[in-house]
Amino acid sequence: MNSNNPQKSAVNLVEISSAQLGQRLDNFLFKQLANVPRTRVYRIIRKGEVRVNKKRCKPEYKLKIGDQVRIPPLRMELDSREKLKPSPQLLARLERSILFENEHILVADKPPGLAVHAGSGVDYGIIDAMRLLRPGDDIELAHRLDRDTSGCLLLSKHRQALLVMQDALQDKSLTKNYCAVVKGRWSQETIEIQLALKKIHLANGERRVRVDINGKPAISRVRVVQDGKLYSIIQVELVTGRTHQIRVHCQAQGHEIAGDDKYGDADFNRAMRKQGIKRLMLHASCLELPGSKYTPELVVNAPLPAEFEKLFGTGDDGLAT
Repeated sequence: MNSNNPQKSAVNLVEISSAQLGQRLDNFLFKQLANVPRTRVYRIIRKGEVRVNKKRCKPEYKLKIGDQVRIPPLRMELDSREKLKPSPQLLARLERSILFENEHILVADKPPGLAVHAGSGVDYGIIDAMRLLRPGDDIELAHRLDRDTSGCLLLSKHRQALLVMQDALQDKSLTKNYCAVVKGRWSQETIEIQLALKKIHLANGERRVRVDINGKPAISRVRVVQDGKLYSIIQVELVTGRTHQIRVHCQAQGHEIAGDDKYGDADFNRAMRKQGIKRLMLHASCLELPGSKYTPELVVNAPLPAEFEKLFGTGDDGLAT
């Protein structure tokens, strides 16, 4: 079907069951309207075209069992080409990337450069690929990683497991550790960074995060693994999980992450490119999961990518120390 022949859907009334209990209205709609841009989903909520029990609701409304959600008819302009999907090669790579899996959750080693979900200018993300790989499961993201960050990504296979994993993140019984390569020589002491962060939008619509006393509390614990004049390698434990937290906390300390095109240092990035570093040097190296109804007490490690391995045990001149 080409773009000159639009397709219109009918009004859809969905009754909420225990499987959707507590889910945000916007997240529910994203799944129901998988091919609709997120900006359009927010628009139909804002305009009152979406109703819950015949009433307007905000995107953050938490669904209850028995709620009747009205999803309006949408006129969809379909592109002449088929929507891009993950290639068989990528699906095979992601299948091999699974670090742990049971009937409730899975942990994948996310490649850098792959978004966690589709969005503006992004046809698909890792969640779309995992839903293709596990069509019988209700795959959801338990947390997120930046597009250019690699490493441990936790996904749930059903809503009950999702809620338990999110609770563990909230009460900090689930620990996330990262490895990062940063500018300059960082103090050998382990430090705790406590700087509140606030999301902002630039004039061009780009989203950024900055240190702001009026922002949300954010805590990162940093331990130096290897230091040097040009760069240091650090381990970061996220006590909170704010957007871009590690990147902005490192920037605030004057130790920007290598390869960071949003919060980084251009001269440092050029110097690191001479070392063969052409990506954001942030890797989710380890997840420590508490014992629960759905998981044993578990430590999952994602192997360090080759770009990190080559910097270990070498000095700033690239020679072994």
